[in-house]
Amino acid sequence: MRLQSLALASLSLAVLLATHAWGQTNVRINWTAVTGAQSGMFLAKQEGLFKKNGLDVELIHIPSSSRGIQAILAGEIALSFMDGSNAAQANLKGANIALVAGATNRQVFSLMAKPEFKRITDLRGKKIGITRIGSSTHTSALYAMGSAGLKPSDYQILPLVEVPNIYTALVAGQIDAGVMSPPTNGRAKKAGFVELMNLAKEGPEYVSVGVGVSRAYIKANEDIVRRVVRSYAEGVYIFKTNKATALRMIQNHLKVKETEIQEDTYSQFRDYLEYPPYVSRKGMETILAELSEKDPGAKAAKPDDFTDMRFVAELEKEGFFKKLAVK
Repeated sequence: MRLQSLALASLSLAVLLATHAWGQTNVRINWTAVTGAQSGMFLAKQEGLFKKNGLDVELIHIPSSSRGIQAILAGEIALSFMDGSNAAQANLKGANIALVAGATNRQVFSLMAKPEFKRITDLRGKKIGITRIGSSTHTSALYAMGSAGLKPSDYQILPLVEVPNIYTALVAGQIDAGVMSPPTNGRAKKAGFVELMNLAKEGPEYVSVGVGVSRAYIKANEDIVRRVVRSYAEGVYIFKTNKATALRMIQNHLKVKETEIQEDTYSQFRDYLEYPPYVSRKGMETILAELSEKDPGAKAAKPDDFTDMRFVAELEKEGFFKKLAVK
């Protein structure tokens, strides 16, 4: 009887230690911009989904995909949001990064301008605000201006680090137009600035935002990545199906107090937040075609070289998305 009691005690201790270890898996994840595109991760944190999946996640903020990728390669963080173009360019230089989940496969940005500008062609010789050179805002600016026949030499690009800074600069008259994502584009519309182009509606299918991680990290921590993707996917589901919870996240994480801008942000990303969160092959093909104009290595590359969709595919195969739908 004593031996049986000891055995049971040992088993209980083992279970307790295993549970403790499961609950103490620390992961650092980077969010790159003040945008609803990263709502799935914010909701996973807000709603305790990471903890439910045995993760102690620290969300940190390093603005820009390129800096996020550098932090991954330096071992400072595990995962980061990043745009497909930056991920592809880094890989072509040997970074060996993989996108494991898709956030938006459209460029959910607006080209906002002063009221006196009625057409994109009116911006010839003007100053256009973006976050950073090589960012999604930069790519979107190039596309929008190019769609009107303007070349990069026809206007001036001003990097301003963060999307809200673009709005501030526009209000201050330091720039004439800028590329903004929700909620900032909604704030600009409310202030009387004009939307010259809605990239999500008028632009191409394009991997604008995804979740990336090094393949070395995946190899060493496959189950952690699996649990992050599971948490993120459920966060996206909650965003799309529980408006009240999503609006609370927009208020708390994106710091949007105005009800109408909360609603606008929710409305835009409810349509464009990818679910199930696959990275679009067509969107990656668009990026590779764009990159191949300057980088010969991109011509021989394939979308699968830059993605690892097994974790999302596993969730779909096990019926995860169907189970959420019938909860």
